[in-house]
Amino acid sequence: MITQILRRMPEIRRAVLSASPLIHCITNPISINDCANALLAVGARPIMAEHPREVAEITACASALMLNLGNITDARMESMRLAGRTAAARGIPIVLDAVGVGCSRLRLDYARGLLRDVTPSVIKGNLSELRALAGAHSSASGVDAGERDRLCARNREETAALLTALSRSTDSVIAASGQTDLIADGDMLFAVENGSPALGRITGTGCVQGALCAAFLPFCPPREAALLAAVLLGLCGERSEDAPGPGSFRTALLDQLWQLSDEQLCAGARIRLISA
Repeated sequence: MITQILRRMPEIRRAVLSASPLIHCITNPISINDCANALLAVGARPIMAEHPREVAEITACASALMLNLGNITDARMESMRLAGRTAAARGIPIVLDAVGVGCSRLRLDYARGLLRDVTPSVIKGNLSELRALAGAHSSASGVDAGERDRLCARNREETAALLTALSRSTDSVIAASGQTDLIADGDMLFAVENGSPALGRITGTGCVQGALCAAFLPFCPPREAALLAAVLLGLCGERSEDAPGPGSFRTALLDQLWQLSDEQLCAGARIRLISA
């Protein structure tokens, strides 16, 4: 199965480059520029509209929609509801990035309400955020995963069970970002072991992963989109590690998203099937 997934990754990337899909991102101002540039780097076209009076119209002509709960505002909450309903009605795939639901009751309640209206193709978050969304105890530290929630030998089985149960209950692929990314699709759970500590030293890389996932969704099943986004960002982070500081790392990361070859992607991808 892993071999088949790896074979598909170059096809998905080529499809994005050929079609230049319009990806509508309603995201936070902290990461909006990086998300837009990352989408351009892989061949997609970003649009970052968030006014409630235009988002339905814009979503209707997009190929995918990303909703990101970071730095939430009343206007953006309303816009995400409207855009999400439009996407759901038209069969446009949705990525929901549940930023901060582990530390904010407002965001958690909002995310749960949104999930009653729409079924995202992919729900993304760190392990603390996804634990909160699933109704489990969360040790979130702001928008970061709490130390007790990070994947380790002590909580490995519980985490696997929680993510696969959340995938089944939401009918969505679950993408848990962290030192090891976990992708749950029903009873199937994959680990992506690409990545670099440097990705955590600049803001917005998790948001970028969500945007990349949205770019791939029109061309493949959600599981493949989530896996490709995790591998691509992680591998590009690894290849940018030699940058002397966070500013140059950020630039190098964008350059790698632009220039990484299919051969480098497939040779460097580290994916494991944990359960099936």
